Amino acid sequence: MFLRNCWYVAGWSAEFARNLSARTILGDNIVIYRKVDGKAVALEDACPHRKLPLSDGNLRGDTVECGYHGLTFDCSGSCVAAPTQPDSIPKRAKVQHYPLVDRYRLLWIWMGDPEKADPDLILNIANFDNPDWGTTDGGAMDIACNYLWVCDNLLDPSHVAWVHVSSFAGAGTEDEPLKVARHDTGVLVHRWIMNTEPSPYYAPLVKFDGPCDRLQHYEMVYPGIGINKSIYTPAGTGGDCAAPVEGTYINISYNFMTPVDENHTNYFWFQHRNTDGDNQEISERMNAGAKMAFEEDRAVLVKVHEGMKAMETPSLDLGLDAGAKLFRRGMDKLIEAEGKNVAAS
Repeated sequence: MFLRNCWYVAGWSAEFARNLSARTILGDNIVIYRKVDGKAVALEDACPHRKLPLSDGNLRGDTVECGYHGLTFDCSGSCVAAPTQPDSIPKRAKVQHYPLVDRYRLLWIWMGDPEKADPDLILNIANFDNPDWGTTDGGAMDIACNYLWVCDNLLDPSHVAWVHVSSFAGAGTEDEPLKVARHDTGVLVHRWIMNTEPSPYYAPLVKFDGPCDRLQHYEMVYPGIGINKSIYTPAGTGGDCAAPVEGTYINISYNFMTPVDENHTNYFWFQHRNTDGDNQEISERMNAGAKMAFEEDRAVLVKVHEGMKAMETPSLDLGLDAGAKLFRRGMDKLIEAEGKNVAAS
């Protein structure tokens, strides 16, 4: 059902401190906490004795004590104390541990084989530390739908013409032809919309007057990272092979889907722009606008999930679904290959 040998966002780094925080990711119940030195730890959230959640227990230094009979586990998941039988710690008393990495203000978790957890596989975010680029605080949202419906939505530039009328919509978003490409790490759907007015969301942000050429870049990276890039450049200067000119405005929305289970998704995001690096007022305004748009998406996607689970007549695909279908096929192949590797080992 899910790809496991990859990195997912467990949450914003600032959410996790010196306390036991329960999470469910890919159907696994996990407890996350920080050690005395600040490094994050993730363990299976179930004591092996009677499966009481360890998150209901106590943090003792860098170890977790079960709140039922005091079995205590270190950062690797090994039992290091059994108060009711101190001279005979059960050999099978251990819990799974999950590798974690703090990066880009996010806490990333590896859900598969810990031996394969390479931090270099985390998505590279160019210019993240560039002071000339502005960054929004971002946000988080729980969506009562399967994560693939969110991925479909983030590979569909056309929906903005109906769902985001007051924000991301604009001339050409309903009928301009789309280009679809599959690559090793995911799928890209994009189009240039030429010689139009900026969309309502971006009109106050672009650095030039008059009509624009506008790029809609909707990319999904396996297992569920959406990269939505908007480029605005003066009319006549845009296009696939065009180099940026003075005044070109770039905003990149990074969207991270973490499946809770087959019916729920944790959605995290932030935006990154090539202007106004220290302008907090712009960052706050953009963040509020993005949250409003994502709430509009959530309202639709929850109903889509419910409708597709309970459908009484077959659904159909439109041409605009080409990118989503490619992404789903790619995910299916990766999950199938991972399952075969696990079976072979």
